[in-house]
Amino acid sequence: MATATDDLFARLENEVDERKQFIDGITAAAEADRRDIDPKEMELITRAKDRIVILNSQLDPLRDTIRIASDSSKRVREMAGELAAQRSPEMAQKVEYRSAGAYVLDFWRAGLGLQDASTRLELFNRAAAHQTTADNPGLLPEQMLGPVLAFVDAGRPIVTALGPKQLPSGSWTRPRVTQHTSVGKQTAEKTELPSQKMVIGKIPVNAETFGGYVNVSRQNIDWTQPQIMDLIINDLASQYSIETEQETATDLVGAATAGPTLPATPTSADVAAALWGAAGTVFAAMQGQGGLLLAVSPDMLGLIGPLFAPINPQNAQSTGFNAGSFGSGAMGAISGIQVVMSAQLPPDTILVISTAAVEVYEDRIGSLQVVEPSVLGVQVAYAGYFADLILEPAGIVSIGTT
Repeated sequence: MATATDDLFARLENEVDERKQFIDGITAAAEADRRDIDPKEMELITRAKDRIVILNSQLDPLRDTIRIASDSSKRVREMAGELAAQRSPEMAQKVEYRSAGAYVLDFWRAGLGLQDASTRLELFNRAAAHQTTADNPGLLPEQMLGPVLAFVDAGRPIVTALGPKQLPSGSWTRPRVTQHTSVGKQTAEKTELPSQKMVIGKIPVNAETFGGYVNVSRQNIDWTQPQIMDLIINDLASQYSIETEQETATDLVGAATAGPTLPATPTSADVAAALWGAAGTVFAAMQGQGGLLLAVSPDMLGLIGPLFAPINPQNAQSTGFNAGSFGSGAMGAISGIQVVMSAQLPPDTILVISTAAVEVYEDRIGSLQVVEPSVLGVQVAYAGYFADLILEPAGIVSIGTT
């Protein structure tokens, strides 16, 4: 039967596990964004680490107490069994009949007055009151097994591949050459060369704010296991990542230039030819600037993946894909173009993107908290400033499907 010590030990161990998961969540988010841990996140990690030290100082003596109590209980049960066997030897034996005939024979012998047969029948037919967990629900503590399940894809494969830059302010402009100088062949000696001024325009950029908040009661913070505050902050950070990835994906699809269309049942050669055609369009638009990125929606994995088996022949267009490794993020390459799957792209989407045609800017605020003493509440928010900038729509080519 669980004791108060067992319950306290279980609660402290669960809290240690939750603090460790909270720290892992912060470091995983920083690694996914290819950035350092910011001061606010470092403060949260330090607080969680200090709490783990305090919890471990309480767990060590509890472990010894539980071990000693368990050994003592086991010894008491063994001694009780030995005493019962000495007082009533027949109780130490378990009566089992090998067949129905053996039972009928003992029943007949008992009717003749044989004491040993009567004792065996009494032990075999003795009715015991069965105590089950349904009879004492008040003694059964409710346990939480493992971390809270939350199937959320918080990765930002497109934003990560493009590489977010530090956002300078809420509004700014990006200079761009709209007219280049001119150079041409001289028609004859002493004739005037071509002349044309350079015109540099500007592209306005306005950052947008993404965020959300939750108002949590102090009781909910103090009494929940796992701790609700850690879960809420991690979930807000995940939703922020999803929304900013969705913003980028939507703008890319809206700005993309129509490119080649794949046949109804394409081959690997058809896919490679379409990619080369799109790459040519992108190169012409960007004059070779930037790298190439192939972004696909999840449903397009079923189209592209099986066409490039991971057998790696010498004349293959791709090293191939494994279905078990599919997920958000970089998964391989076709014709040297990195393939990235994003769950935020709409269905039937295949985009060939020049990394010079799109820029992403971000200033992540992180988590903010404010206490409401009058209602014993804590309001927690998570936010950031984000902007994606399409510099050249022709540098984004959409491959159609039939």
